[in-house]
Amino acid sequence: MLFAIGGGIGLVVDGGIVQMLVSFAHFNPYIGRVISFLAAATATWWWNRSQTFSARQSGRSLMTEWLHWMALMSGGAAINYAVYVACLIEFPSWHKWPVLAVGVGSLFAAFVNFVSARTLLFKRARTHW
Repeated sequence: MLFAIGGGIGLVVDGGIVQMLVSFAHFNPYIGRVISFLAAATATWWWNRSQTFSARQSGRSLMTEWLHWMALMSGGAAINYAVYVACLIEFPSWHKWPVLAVGVGSLFAAFVNFVSARTLLFKRARTHW
């Protein structure tokens, strides 16, 4: 459940940033999505390390853990971005509302991201705080 909350946080950050970039800064929705993903993945990493997997540890420094998180999330990100692009191609009007495509892409990637985080990064029980 906590992972789902983190995903919700990531969805709000991702969708909010890409929508603001497209609507107010006139970014291309494909480039804006790269920026919004980086911010969202950082937000979900922070949430998951402090809440979802608080009883576990990665055994890495914060920077190394973040880099590992970003690498692990790249599998889900690839799925997410592919679905996002497919939505924008299929529904050209969504170029003005990329937040819709973010939502669809996020649904497809959520499972992949959870399995990666749980089994590859936060796999050991926390031994100390």
